[in-house]
Amino acid sequence: MEKFYDPLMPRTDCSEMLKALADRTRLRIVRALLAGPLSVGEIVAAVDASQYNVSKHLRILRHAGIVEVEPDGTRRHYDIVEDFRRQLSKKNRVLDLGCCEFRFDRLET
Repeated sequence: MEKFYDPLMPRTDCSEMLKALADRTRLRIVRALLAGPLSVGEIVAAVDASQYNVSKHLRILRHAGIVEVEPDGTRRHYDIVEDFRRQLSKKNRVLDLGCCEFRFDRLET
């Protein structure tokens, strides 16, 4: 399957990532996706949010270059972008941006 990249949502510098990660729901979505690709419905269940809100947050995460979407028939699976995943250390739990770190292992649910 081919990954779908939206040309209107380019990968950006770390300031866009910081803005995207400034929301607790988006952090929870990223943490859920660290385990592997998920559909919107699976993300909704994992973060206990409405489908509307999850879709809105996924759009922001895609714009920041954190999440990508892969079409699978009529469904779409979301996953962490490989470039973002490479910046993770300690078993996908700490994101080091150079200027700061995000610790997904210390996130409250």
